[in-house]
Amino acid sequence: MRINNKTIRIFFIALFYGFSVCSYAQKSVYALPEPASYQLPVIKSAPDGEVLTALGDTTALHDVFAQKVILLSFMYTLCNDVNGCPLAFATLHKIHAQMQKNPKLAANLRLLTLSFDPLHDTPEIMRLYAGGDIAKEANWQFLTTASLDKLRPILNGYGQTILQDYDENGRFIGTYTHVLKVFLIDRQQQIRNIYSVSFLNPDLLLNDVKTLLLEEQNIIANTEDNRYVSANTAIVQPKLDLLALAQNPPLGLPPLPVPAENPLTREKIELGRKLFYDRRLSLNNTMSCGMCHIPEQGFTANELKTAVGVEGRTVRRNSPTLYNVAYLQSLFHDGRETQLETQAFSPLLAQNEMANPAIGFLLNKINQLPDYKKLFTQAFAGRPATIETLGQALASYQRTLLSANSPFDRWYFAKQQDALSAEAQQGFQLFTGKAGCSQCHVIAKDYALFTDQQLHDTGLGWFNSMRKPLEKQKIQVAPMVFIEVEQSVLQQVSEKVPNDLGRYEVTQNPADRWHYRTPSLRNVALTAPYMHDGSFSTLTEVVAFYNQGGYPHEFSSPLIRPLQLNMIEQQALVHFLESLTGDNVAELAADGMNVPR
Repeated sequence: MRINNKTIRIFFIALFYGFSVCSYAQKSVYALPEPASYQLPVIKSAPDGEVLTALGDTTALHDVFAQKVILLSFMYTLCNDVNGCPLAFATLHKIHAQMQKNPKLAANLRLLTLSFDPLHDTPEIMRLYAGGDIAKEANWQFLTTASLDKLRPILNGYGQTILQDYDENGRFIGTYTHVLKVFLIDRQQQIRNIYSVSFLNPDLLLNDVKTLLLEEQNIIANTEDNRYVSANTAIVQPKLDLLALAQNPPLGLPPLPVPAENPLTREKIELGRKLFYDRRLSLNNTMSCGMCHIPEQGFTANELKTAVGVEGRTVRRNSPTLYNVAYLQSLFHDGRETQLETQAFSPLLAQNEMANPAIGFLLNKINQLPDYKKLFTQAFAGRPATIETLGQALASYQRTLLSANSPFDRWYFAKQQDALSAEAQQGFQLFTGKAGCSQCHVIAKDYALFTDQQLHDTGLGWFNSMRKPLEKQKIQVAPMVFIEVEQSVLQQVSEKVPNDLGRYEVTQNPADRWHYRTPSLRNVALTAPYMHDGSFSTLTEVVAFYNQGGYPHEFSSPLIRPLQLNMIEQQALVHFLESLTGDNVAELAADGMNVPR
């Protein structure tokens, strides 16, 4: 049977990418912000290089851009890593389908797939993937290079590292180890975003493309009346007065504790706000604080059980919310820091988070950025970025993320009897009575922080450390797509996951093993997943865990015990927890989303 190009292309998609394409046909699990309600930073200029088209023509990569917005992926056709090239191909395939339905999108966007295996992926091979659509004006171009020498400068320019795989005899076996990256490039040939496997969702990519297209139609910042105005929409969003919020915390919160050595000023808050969302604070200009503490996701990351850092590096623990963080007496899940002014340096220096090699390196980088020189001198009486001023600026912004005046606050503190539903009121009685939740999640007479500021062992850390691994593990290979994989297979390709001993890692005291900080419950309905390791996806699961008495063991907290709540009582507790959402969370989220990135 003769197999034509179209047949090969369909077979390729069905065999390797079918599961991903089907999964992407579903809607995004989480609502995306409106296009142009946020900004994408300029990361760097997109490098050029000499490439071959699927027709075999030699051309410059920039010429293929054709003055369009570009989504550029690197791949090779022999890749069998489902979280690598197949995932990138499936994502672009989904976007390409949308382009065929949307002439305006097709006229302004081009997809580029560039092989990093020129020895195998010749123009003839790339034509098979392009099918019959190989004209110069095609909106999905498949490219390769004439040789590895022509390829290397392009890979180096984009920071796309690849390693050839060898057998035990030192022979190249035809496959490559690589990190999946897809680049969003604007018409000015500037890289505006870099997507790794955790963020490669077609809806998200299309949202960013639309944001760039709307940006071209003149997003105007009118700073005179402190409002952001879009030329393409009637939406006008006021910029929050964060200093006023800090000076007058919402109902349910006590006066804000502010260190005498770092009084709040508008200049410091605005500087810290800019720093918080600036990707340039990471080693390779791709990660900001706001990418793990996402404002529209409760200043945590709803999609990830545990955080993801630079180049997709895994972090052991869940990103804690930053709402009302100013009131915490200890920070991080293990309580290792006690001041916001020093807290930021841990993620800034961690190799699996923002990966800066040293504070001096980062400070030198910031002081060389023209937009920061004036801001630091204005905020700190002529002083540049130092360890002290950098920490104080970031702390000043985080200290203003105050949210309360929830339905519970209006019912409990303001005595508005109709502010809380009957189910939530029943949940409150359980919370403070039979369930005993308020022993750790404390409610005071005039305010409620919903934390005792202590660290406890619920048994969860112990259980994770002591349990025998399952023979098979469910692995997410693409959004909404899971497969079961043998542990023996995973162990061959995975780094051994270190135990998490909680507070013990700080004090080295055996009595502190598996102790973790009691989190505040304010806005808890917005901050899934839950627990220090993101074990539970819903509040219903959390309540069920505590209802069963956690995971009891010899040294677990005596406060953790079976609660003997029936299903109606458990659901009432959930209703109460959902009543703790502050009335200004949308404003705080929008304020964060308006910061240029």
